[in-house]
Amino acid sequence: MKVRAKFFAALQEITGQKEIDLEVPSGSTPVDLFNTLCQRYPQMERFRDSLLFSINLEFVSPQDRLAEGDEIAFIPPVSGGAGMESTPKKRFLITEDPLPVETLVDEVRTDASGAVVTFVGVVRNSFQGKPVHHLQYEAYKEMAEKKLEQIGTEVREKWPVEDMAIFHRVGKLDIGERSVVIVVAAPHRREAFAACEYAIDRLKEIVPIWKKEFWAGGADWR
Repeated sequence: MKVRAKFFAALQEITGQKEIDLEVPSGSTPVDLFNTLCQRYPQMERFRDSLLFSINLEFVSPQDRLAEGDEIAFIPPVSGGAGMESTPKKRFLITEDPLPVETLVDEVRTDASGAVVTFVGVVRNSFQGKPVHHLQYEAYKEMAEKKLEQIGTEVREKWPVEDMAIFHRVGKLDIGERSVVIVVAAPHRREAFAACEYAIDRLKEIVPIWKKEFWAGGADWR
């Protein structure tokens, strides 16, 4: 049967491709396919203990069965470090454009909002003592936006928020540029602060976004 394998971040550099169409035996699993690919690309082996798999935009077990036409993504550990429309309507977005923080605040705030809490992540100039020149962010866009929406659902189940938005940049970002913005509007400040902190923590846990740090003489995926 035919399946499509997608690669991101360091795995994309190892394979030299974003995706590959493959013929695999019926009943194959993600780990079976990974083992096959390791024979072709031995450097993939170093991700064996940290790799996650998704089938058709949903995380799955390494032993789940593949079906004809499935799209399977090999997902290395997600990043845990730290022109747009003037009035964006979409609340959960992966974008190459600068993040419109002020516009999002205006969009998310309602007349019932007693508090609007905003988290803005920015690119800093060093990591573990190394001076960083710039970052390169990459995402599995379709799945990442779906996971951002999931975070929004989880937040609404936990706190009485009025509205919220999460935008994340991809592409090259220089020092000081905004990489992520989360805006939460709620009747009271405690709920807004708690929901915003929960959202950024979950983003780092489940959203397939990676960053590559560039410094003098080298670079590395985080």
